[in-house]
Amino acid sequence: MKPAAIAFAFVALLLPALAQARSPAPEGARVYIISPQNGATVSSPVKVIFGLERMGVAPAGVEKAKTGHHHLIIDANLPSVNEPVPSDDNYRHFGGGQTEVTVDLTPGSHTLQLIMGDHNHVPHDPPVVSEKISITVK
Repeated sequence: MKPAAIAFAFVALLLPALAQARSPAPEGARVYIISPQNGATVSSPVKVIFGLERMGVAPAGVEKAKTGHHHLIIDANLPSVNEPVPSDDNYRHFGGGQTEVTVDLTPGSHTLQLIMGDHNHVPHDPPVVSEKISITVK
């Protein structure tokens, strides 16, 4: 086998392991939704305030131990913890270090959940995830 083929094979085997490397979560870290409360009936737009304990907030792209940034999951399940959190209407990124947001939601039932991501938007090990709450928009 040629050296270039050996190098390519090595990189091909190594990349999946590198892609799954996750930042350690600080012991006892906890993320939660301060507002709205579980079971609340609210009007749109909905102000969602994020809470965090035993962990700091740092913008996406800034690699700093014991920090991360928020991702709000709306009406969806938790993403894979081994890959960056998706970015779409159901998975909102707050890579600037924001700790609250106002979102437009249609009337009806909705679920909200938070997950912290590291500098690369990958959930920590173990993942720092809030309880999933349910709200009703009138």
